[in-house]
Amino acid sequence: MAKEWLFGKTLPELTETVRELGMPRFAAAQIASWLYKKRADSIAQMTDLSLRNRTALEERFELGLLPPRSVATSADSTKKYLFDTLQGRFIESAYIPDGDRATLCVSSQAGCRMGCRFCMTARQGFQHHLTAGEILNQIRSIPESASLTNVVYMGMGEPLDNLQEVLRSLEILTAGWGYGWSPTRITLSTIGVLPALREFLEHSSVHLAVSLHNPFPAERAEIMPAQKAYPIEQVVALLKEYDFSHQRRVSFEYIVLQGMNDSPAHIKELARLLDGLKCRINLIRFHAIPGSPYVSPNEAAMVRFRDTLSRKGIITTIRASRGEDIQAACGLLSTKELQKEK
Repeated sequence: MAKEWLFGKTLPELTETVRELGMPRFAAAQIASWLYKKRADSIAQMTDLSLRNRTALEERFELGLLPPRSVATSADSTKKYLFDTLQGRFIESAYIPDGDRATLCVSSQAGCRMGCRFCMTARQGFQHHLTAGEILNQIRSIPESASLTNVVYMGMGEPLDNLQEVLRSLEILTAGWGYGWSPTRITLSTIGVLPALREFLEHSSVHLAVSLHNPFPAERAEIMPAQKAYPIEQVVALLKEYDFSHQRRVSFEYIVLQGMNDSPAHIKELARLLDGLKCRINLIRFHAIPGSPYVSPNEAAMVRFRDTLSRKGIITTIRASRGEDIQAACGLLSTKELQKEK
């Protein structure tokens, strides 16, 4: 049987582990330091633990970590990493360099159960949740790991559908005993799973991005079936209970689909829906996926949409499109790998 991973355990979990093994309590902090600060590759490297204690750990655990299965590099220097999961599936991570910034987009699930019509991952259906260790492994196991400036939970899966493992991974990323990152370097993207969204807001201070894509409930439900379970009006009402004037930023992601969600009526309804909420909108060009009826507007139409929203008082930007030549849109690479396995 495969041994349990140490990598991905929080300090309280490591404290319980060393207690069970009869090790001194301070050994938990030593192990955490080796895992997250010193970037150990094996338990044997944890040389401030006694040989006896290292042996006890090795009998029950392995350090963990999985290297990428493959990598594709775009002409714009974006990289798409493909990872195996512990349950024999595949996930993707996108590395996006941009001047002084180096962002990694990580997955939180293999597949997804939300069913968004414009997303290739949705076509896979839900396969399984990732552990905190598997989420963090995407950050730890790429060659650019030490130079990353930002992480976004915008890859495969719905992070708030895997809330506890995601929160554990965020704790490790931001805690002083972990990687010690500022929460301002991390953004989590969600369709707005309720009530998990409230728990996330109460237990984490990283930035939030909500996948909106259409302000009209009936139209949104056509492209995002989860609208029926988690209405965008309720999501926005919940967000209006919180103060976003300080450290945390809230934004809304809006994939612009030509002739479907880019009319003056959509702009007017967006302004009404978001009125009173300190936020911004990120407009995203649609990355084509096989068999999709959706089309991205041209650059002039995107700029008009942005400028009209901006005149209504909503800070609006157009997100740069990256990595289309390497299938950087979420789910394309892993779907291709799954099809090979059949």
